[in-house]
Amino acid sequence: MILQVENLTKRFGEIVAVDGLSFEVDQGEIFGLLGPNGAGKTTTIRMVLDILPPDEGRITVLGQRPGDAQHRVGYLPEERGLYRNRKVLEMLAYLAELKGTDRDTAQRRANALLGQMGLEDRAESKVRDLSRGMQQRLQLIASVVHDPDLIFLDEPFQGLDPVNVERIKGFIADLAQEGKTVVLSTHQMNLVEALCDRILLINRGRSVLYGPLTEIKHQFAPHAVRVQSSAIPAGLPGVISVEQDNGAHILHLAEGVSPQSVLRTLVDSGAEIQMFEVSPVPLEDIFVQVVTGS
Repeated sequence: MILQVENLTKRFGEIVAVDGLSFEVDQGEIFGLLGPNGAGKTTTIRMVLDILPPDEGRITVLGQRPGDAQHRVGYLPEERGLYRNRKVLEMLAYLAELKGTDRDTAQRRANALLGQMGLEDRAESKVRDLSRGMQQRLQLIASVVHDPDLIFLDEPFQGLDPVNVERIKGFIADLAQEGKTVVLSTHQMNLVEALCDRILLINRGRSVLYGPLTEIKHQFAPHAVRVQSSAIPAGLPGVISVEQDNGAHILHLAEGVSPQSVLRTLVDSGAEIQMFEVSPVPLEDIFVQVVTGS
């Protein structure tokens, strides 16, 4: 187990920012740490990173106490901070050395990551001369240049155009393929769906959803199917109502009626079916429903 958090609690005066939180993160997975603003996500990350001490609870990072594993942990904070007057390669090598990497290895790894991010021609540029998007990519490189095993990414897609969003998505997926473990915190639910294996949704410092993303989506899936067909026969047994949806039909099913039985009925009726799927529910809808209770 890469990360174990047990009954974690943090108070700021009368405010309970994190309230008895427990979860685990496995090696090689991309784990989504989600929640509305003020839910306690950043406070949780800072306790795991040994920046803040917990009031109660236990944290194990890579089998060690948080403070003993920091050279094997990377962190991209939401509040960005780079040495603006330093040259790009020089700064990256310096940051890697602070985490215990020797200079030759640091420079070699920094150059490789700059190439991977399309910034190889900026190695001798000063950070201040880079565009905002370039600095965002550079900040991500800075979080992994020391070759950590566990990486926390807080809003890594912030301020990026669609091309660079795809670049960062690929980069994060590659980290997991290398056996790295990534904890991803973002408000962009479509990217969570594309990348994460499991998620933890917290609200007011407490866990409200935790587990494999596929199971959570199945739990919240509406009792409906989405069908693309030239025509839907009227009076289908077990179908309560039919509505249009971007050239397809949403069939709402009665309690106890299975999608398979509806598909058989459609086929037996002679309907020409181009697409048939259990109607998916976006993670964003689940997020809103759980957080607002609506």
